[in-house]
Amino acid sequence: MPGKTLRRPCARTVWEPAPGHLEKEFGAALEAFPSAPGSHTYTLANGSRTSMERANIGNQSAHFIRTFFSTVQFVFAGNDVEGLRYGVIETVEKYWLEWKEPEESNVGADLAEPLDRAIFQMCSKERFLELIHDFMVFDAGKKKTARHNQFFGVKAAQARIAKREGGIIWHTQGSGKSLVMVWLAKWIREKQPGSRVLIITDRTELDEQIEKVFGGVNESIYRTTSGTDLLTQINKHDPWLICSLVHKFRGSDDDKDVDRDSEDFIAQLRSRVLAGFAPKGNLFVFVDEAHRTQSGKMHRAMKELLPGAVFIGFTGTPLLKADAATSIETFGSFIHT
Repeated sequence: MPGKTLRRPCARTVWEPAPGHLEKEFGAALEAFPSAPGSHTYTLANGSRTSMERANIGNQSAHFIRTFFSTVQFVFAGNDVEGLRYGVIETVEKYWLEWKEPEESNVGADLAEPLDRAIFQMCSKERFLELIHDFMVFDAGKKKTARHNQFFGVKAAQARIAKREGGIIWHTQGSGKSLVMVWLAKWIREKQPGSRVLIITDRTELDEQIEKVFGGVNESIYRTTSGTDLLTQINKHDPWLICSLVHKFRGSDDDKDVDRDSEDFIAQLRSRVLAGFAPKGNLFVFVDEAHRTQSGKMHRAMKELLPGAVFIGFTGTPLLKADAATSIETFGSFIHT
């Protein structure tokens, strides 16, 4: 076939496309991984998308060609009828994903066939390398990559951060909000000089979950033990990654302090701040479940303590009209939904 170099290992056809050549092949299952500069390698097979997903999974088993996949970044399965699904090594069948562009995106819009369109959207050089570099993690030893909503959520947040503006990321529960925090925090660490990330939650179980998620991707996160400890850590240049319960911004752990009126609350907070306190570093604050208790007094306290920080609220809970208005007033407009 024109533009191809053919080989036939294991009764499968492996080919390398010529520059600019986009192959239309019914039943294409693609296993893409870094090879020589400027080239990618794909494996083609015929059949339904589901059968090719299962073949890809089976090929990774110890009794077949498991070692071949040691450098594989993405595995793909698709055809011109069913489109494309993607995963990473050891992704189980039910978690193979479909790529979807935002409604306003024109990327691949001129391609009629769903397989061609999805390959073009995911595998353009810039995006493909970005997905590999910025959106791959081993979570407790299990390799994971981004869903389309996670990718575009992080990208939208990056654009907002470039302008030193905050806002709200609203992703439904179960959509992988914790990994969005991971990928965004890692990007901030790499791209923003002197950056530090503080993650605020309002429940002990969420604080524990954040610690577990970041620990699972080999990022050491410091979990504060008290209000004084939180202020002490903010007053130093390290650690770069901190998580804390929101009530520790009160400087005490007495819940009755929540009921103080706003002015008295801020005055009390100031009286407990360490002498010579000055937040260190380029601070970014992620506020989990932002619609709940982090508005009003709590958020004002954080703003008082961290006047130069960028605040990004995360929520996955359907917002009532009043909650949405309050959250937008507090954090800024929606970054991604």
